[in-house]
Amino acid sequence: MTSLIDVVLLLVIFFMLATTFVKEGRLRVELPEANSAPADAPLDPLVITITAQGGYRVNERTLVNNSRETLRATLQKVAGSDTSRPVTIRADARSTHQSVVTAMDVAARLGFTQVNIATISQQAEE
Repeated sequence: MTSLIDVVLLLVIFFMLATTFVKEGRLRVELPEANSAPADAPLDPLVITITAQGGYRVNERTLVNNSRETLRATLQKVAGSDTSRPVTIRADARSTHQSVVTAMDVAARLGFTQVNIATISQQAEE
């Protein structure tokens, strides 16, 4: 029994020394900080609305079809070269997750950095 304990102890020590500890890639999150300076005048946001059927509307204008190319062309037409404008994504609760991810991906590929997801507060429902 003593030799079995010695063998197990040696195996534990061997695996502890032979294991490499790799630092996995981490997502860096920069949290906002509050300051006392008055906020700048908000820019007019682009609003992408996703219907329950997966259709897209940009600033309440319904798109011809639901393809990502049409959404990309419409965002380029509405925003022009101003990618500093915030983009707000409003999705129906019954819309697919893929539709929301597609809208976020198109906005990110066009260079928009301020993407917001609109939600309904609990107080508004009551």
